Amino acid sequence: MNITGAELFVKALRAEHVDTLFAYPGGQVIDLFNALYDEEAIQVILPRHEQGLIHAADGYARSTGKPGVCLVTSGPGATNLVTGIATAHYDSVPLVCFTGQVPTGLIGSHAFQEVDIVSITSSICKYAISVRRREDLSSIIRNAFTIARTGRPGVVVVDLPKDIQREYGSSNYPDSLPAANADRLITPPPASLSVGMERALKLLNWAKKPVLLIGGGVNISRAHAELLQFVEITGIPVVTTIMGKGAIPSTHNLYIGNLGIHGSYAANMAIQNCDVLLAIGTRFNDRITGAPGTFASHAAIIHIDIDPASVTGNVAADIPLVADAKKALRTLLDKAIPLHIQE
Repeated sequence: MNITGAELFVKALRAEHVDTLFAYPGGQVIDLFNALYDEEAIQVILPRHEQGLIHAADGYARSTGKPGVCLVTSGPGATNLVTGIATAHYDSVPLVCFTGQVPTGLIGSHAFQEVDIVSITSSICKYAISVRRREDLSSIIRNAFTIARTGRPGVVVVDLPKDIQREYGSSNYPDSLPAANADRLITPPPASLSVGMERALKLLNWAKKPVLLIGGGVNISRAHAELLQFVEITGIPVVTTIMGKGAIPSTHNLYIGNLGIHGSYAANMAIQNCDVLLAIGTRFNDRITGAPGTFASHAAIIHIDIDPASVTGNVAADIPLVADAKKALRTLLDKAIPLHIQE
C-alpha cells in the first residue's frame, strides 16, 4: 500500500519508539502536523519558540538517554535551532531534527523562507541531509536515528521538502540498516582492545598515586553503577569534568571534585601529582587541561573514549583505547583488584 511521505514520517517515529515530539508548526510542515493529528502514541510538545523547543528536546535526551526529536518549519524555523544544535553537538547529546523545506523544484530559486539548513548546520552536527527523492525517505530517517545513537551520540538534521511530504510511495520502513551502512556508522573496538585493557590494569596495579578522571561519556553510557563498583573495589580517587559531574555521588569519600578552570584546587592538584591517570569519556578540552603540555605531566595516561578522534586528540595518551564507557568499565571490573594507594 502506498502512503504519503508525511504518513511514512509518522510511521517511522513509531518504529523508532518516539513517544515525545518537540514541534512548532509552519507552512512547510503542515502536512506532517496533519499526519500527526490522530497519532495518540506520540505526545507533541508545542513551545512558544523554536529555540525553546530544541533546548527542551536536549533536556529530554539528557534525562532519558533517548534521542530528542524536533520538528520545525523552513527558514527562520530551521535557523532558530542553530544554537541548540551546537550545544547538543558539543555535549554529545543525541537529537534528530526534522526541518521543513520548500518543494524540491524551488530549491535554489531564493523562494520564500528557503534556507540551506544542511550547509548551515553541517559543521555543528554529526550529519545533515536533505531528502530529494520520496523513495529515499525511509532509509534516510532510519539512518538519522542510527547515527544519532551510534558511537559518540550527536545531532542529525533531516531537511524535508514539502513535495516529498505529499508524494505517495512505499509504506515500508526498514527494521535495520543495510550491512554496508551499518559498517560505516558503527566503529568496532580495535582488535587490541583486550590487550590494551590488560596493559591498563597492570599500569594501575603498579601505580602509587592513581586518579580517575571521569567525563560526560560515563553519564551518556549510563555507567554509574559500574563506575561506583570499580571505584569501591580499587580505592582510586575520582575527579570529574563538568559534564562528568553526577557520575559518582558528590558525597562519596573518594570523590575529590571538578577539574579545570571551573574546578577545585584539590582536584587540580590531584591530577598534577598523580602517577597514573585513567580518563574515561572525556575529550580533554582546554577548560580542563590548560596548556596540554603541562597537564598531568608526571603521569602515565590511560584514555578511554568511544570517539577515536578524542583518544588521539588534545592530550597524548600512553594507552589510548576506543571503547564505550560502560563496556570498558565492565571489562575492567572483571579483573579489578584493591590497589595499594599511597596515603
